[in-house]
Amino acid sequence: MDLDQAREQARLDWQADAIFRPVRTGNAFEETVERLLQAIKLGVFGHGDRLPAERDLAARLGVSRETLREALRTLQQADCVEPRRGRYGGTFVTYRMPAPDVADLRRAARDLGGALEDALTYRQVLETGAAEAAARRTLTADQRAHLESRLDDLEDAPPDQYRQLDSRFHLAIGELTGSPTLAAAIAEARMRLNDLLNAIPMLERNIEHAAAQHRAMVRAILTGDGDAARRATEEHLAATAALLRGFLA
Repeated sequence: MDLDQAREQARLDWQADAIFRPVRTGNAFEETVERLLQAIKLGVFGHGDRLPAERDLAARLGVSRETLREALRTLQQADCVEPRRGRYGGTFVTYRMPAPDVADLRRAARDLGGALEDALTYRQVLETGAAEAAARRTLTADQRAHLESRLDDLEDAPPDQYRQLDSRFHLAIGELTGSPTLAAAIAEARMRLNDLLNAIPMLERNIEHAAAQHRAMVRAILTGDGDAARRATEEHLAATAALLRGFLA
């Protein structure tokens, strides 16, 4: 693994803290599978990325290594991950996100039913507050670089990786608040809407607008302007919600 790969792996491991938190229920196997799938489907770990080492991952989740291995075997059978041997081996993500499809969008909306507006409101409250909180913190050089890197990755994303890198960007802001509870809540809120967001067709004008909004969010956070960070995030999430409603009308 070269230096750039090592740095990227460190960034992935750091952001995974929002999802790989201790399992709290008695259904350790099922919840472990759920947490791993969340990390993969939200794009924290995309196609080709290596998951954290088993020892580290089991410790983060608070489960036995046998439970973790059973969960990983289940995901391997579902073609989501694969083990690789050798010096640079480990468990690697093989899941590929389906192409955007309006039929999938409407199906996901039906599944949510009356909870759609609740999920959109919940996300807006969480993420606008997180952006403001991140802007009001004194960020380290590494934290600032992490956010800028996530923005760069998103702006350079090919169409088939855009939605997952968008998730990484938004989750990074949650991490910058310094609140693991808030970061985890943002991940859960995103997961509620994930199938909907992933199914939105890739519209060039929308991507351009989103890029400008993302840059405004980052600029406000890095200059410590909490009010501007909240406004930019609110504008961005309102635009996303309006686009969803438009396709569902």
